[in-house]
Amino acid sequence: MKKHLIIALIALSFSTLLCGQINDMSLLKGARKVDIPFEYVNNFIIVKLVFNRVFPLKFIFDTGAEHTILTKREITDLLQINYLREFKVMGSDMKTELTAYLANNIHLKINNIVFFNHSILVLEDDYFRFDEFAGVNVQGILGADLFRRFIVKINYHRKVITLYDPRYFSPPKDFKEIPVELYRNKPYLFANGLFQQQQTDVAIKLLVDTGASLSLLLHTDSDSSFHLPPNVILSNIGLGLGGFLEGYTGRIQQLDLSSFKLNNVLTNFQNTNPEIDPSYLNNRNGIIGNQLLNRFTIIIDYIRPKMYLKPNRRFAQKFKYDKSGLSLAATGVNLNHYTVLYLVPGSPAEEAGLKKGDELQKINGLPVSFFSLEDMTRKLRKKTGKKIKLVVKRGDERLKFYFELRSLI
Repeated sequence: MKKHLIIALIALSFSTLLCGQINDMSLLKGARKVDIPFEYVNNFIIVKLVFNRVFPLKFIFDTGAEHTILTKREITDLLQINYLREFKVMGSDMKTELTAYLANNIHLKINNIVFFNHSILVLEDDYFRFDEFAGVNVQGILGADLFRRFIVKINYHRKVITLYDPRYFSPPKDFKEIPVELYRNKPYLFANGLFQQQQTDVAIKLLVDTGASLSLLLHTDSDSSFHLPPNVILSNIGLGLGGFLEGYTGRIQQLDLSSFKLNNVLTNFQNTNPEIDPSYLNNRNGIIGNQLLNRFTIIIDYIRPKMYLKPNRRFAQKFKYDKSGLSLAATGVNLNHYTVLYLVPGSPAEEAGLKKGDELQKINGLPVSFFSLEDMTRKLRKKTGKKIKLVVKRGDERLKFYFELRSLI
């Protein structure tokens, strides 16, 4: 969630400049498709590429981003790449002024496909801090400016993205077509949601965002029919460019995607910034992210436009949520040191006495450096009643805390 507002605001400044550019690419001779393997870490799709023929980097594959973005300016500085323009953009708090640059003639090699003479955005500072939240070194975002000319298939089970030449693509018969709209090269689908306290479905328009690690986010002020469920918790949805973005987390009774019905869907609820024109957000009601999309193999036809879904073996799995109340940030050279970023009020971890800024050292007797951020997240989602023992460093003190996991929503 942390990046959506910045990308929207940057796009407002850059869209006129970038829309007219001609992006060149090359495929293996005679190839009608290209497979791109990816890592799936903490519900982020991470693709390896070679930047300007020199640096092997990792970028997040993001259907919710209009443009490709480099978050580590030191890379383009080291390569002595000239910036065409400097832009001042406003952060998600509508107060903090941020700086971004336009870089041209960038060369990107992703498996067997090469993009050259490409324009990207370069952030002055790493405002996104994906390393901390994904638990893996990430240097940027792959946006729709790269893949909008293809048919894009995302197979979460095989961990492969396939880009098809539209001239040779026929929709598979075992996939179901669903309504989709493209706006600024970003796909929006139409669904129906059922809230616990209502008897009828509510029509919902959702941005399909593979750059979001959440399952579903609804803008509660976008429709008068939206109501918070009876059981919600105040939560930290993400880190925006002006600070933390707070909202609520709960569940909606059902989400219906063209007859694919998902029950008790884990959902974040947040009001939109009143200073942002709803039409600029394409009048969407929210965002659908990887924790829900990964229950399907999905195909996005950017040319026609259309979208196709096929459930995979994850489809019927329950939507799991943290049972400790801890949000952790990964730090250190190997991203295996963990600091408490946020505590859910009234959660087991807060009741036990943990505080924001505590540095975790051991979990159930084992050094936390043995585990990835994804491992730590998994441990804190285990069954209700599971006992957790933490050793933390707070200033110069080493403290021990005990609590039991329990369902928060």
